[in-house]
Amino acid sequence: MGALLWLTIPVLAAIAATLYAGWAARNNRKSVGDVEELAGYTRFREAMERTRTDTDAAA
Repeated sequence: MGALLWLTIPVLAAIAATLYAGWAARNNRKSVGDVEELAGYTRFREAMERTRTDTDAAA
C-alpha cells in the first residue's frame, strides 16, 4: 500500500504539469505571428547588405 501511495506522487505531478503546460500555451496564443521581429530582421539584413556594398565600392 505504501508503494501505491508513492506512485501517486509522480502521477499527480505529471497531471499538474500537463494542466500547467496547457494553461501556459493558452496565454501565448494571442501573440501568434512574428511579424514585427521578421520585419526587424529584414531591416537589419538590408542594412548589412548596404554596408557591405559601400565597403566593396571603396576597395
